[in-house]
Amino acid sequence: MSYKELSALLKVLSDPSRLEILDLLSCGELCACDLLEHFQFSQPTLSYHMKFLVESELVTSRKKGNKHMYQLNHVILDEIIQNLNTINTSNQRCVCKNVKSGECG
Repeated sequence: MSYKELSALLKVLSDPSRLEILDLLSCGELCACDLLEHFQFSQPTLSYHMKFLVESELVTSRKKGNKHMYQLNHVILDEIIQNLNTINTSNQRCVCKNVKSGECG
């Protein structure tokens, strides 16, 4: 995952309501109506947040009859965590390996 891709995903995750939606979905698949019961916002607001989560592939969506069902994409969340751990740890892949320390000026 590139820095640009990671940054875009972190931007989606920067909204508290979206983080709360992901937390709710961590227990399993839920329909939009289940999610709406938890929040104090309208169906269009939920749709707005779900659009970002689905387009970024943090959440998968499927139709079940007349309901929209949502599920957390654990694979993409694991990738985000791995990439953040790479940034937090010096390793062979780290860009810091290409910087020569103390050679300025």
